[in-house]
Amino acid sequence: MLSGWLDRQRATVRWKCTGLSEEQAELAVLPASPRMSVKTLVGHLRHVELGWFETSFLGVPQVGAKDPFKLSQPPEASLDHLLDEYDQQCERSRQIVADHQLDDLEAWAPEGIELVSLRWIVTHLIEETARHLGHLDVMRELIDGTTGY
Repeated sequence: MLSGWLDRQRATVRWKCTGLSEEQAELAVLPASPRMSVKTLVGHLRHVELGWFETSFLGVPQVGAKDPFKLSQPPEASLDHLLDEYDQQCERSRQIVADHQLDDLEAWAPEGIELVSLRWIVTHLIEETARHLGHLDVMRELIDGTTGY
């Protein structure tokens, strides 16, 4: 059930981006978040999948900037490219979940932070992805007036 809910949220990310031009996908329309665009948000979601499932759960070190919005891609990366990378990262995450038990603990957490289970991580990714889908809803309405479930 958890994997099904997470996959539904993941699929909705691409759906919310359907029909946007490259120019629209680069617009930062939220006054309180001047660096957040559809493109940076998709890049952030890819980074979140990578960070939780590969870095924290498997313990694979991550190289890159500390700011997840800077990890998205250079501006010349197309929205389709970013969505494809997100889908590929989600597929790796699905495989990690399939290969482990939900009660297995992550291999790494920052010093002073208690290790959490794969179940906790999957549940957190449902919450994280759903929260950012709300951002995509608002951005999409401000960009071109599109609203929807």
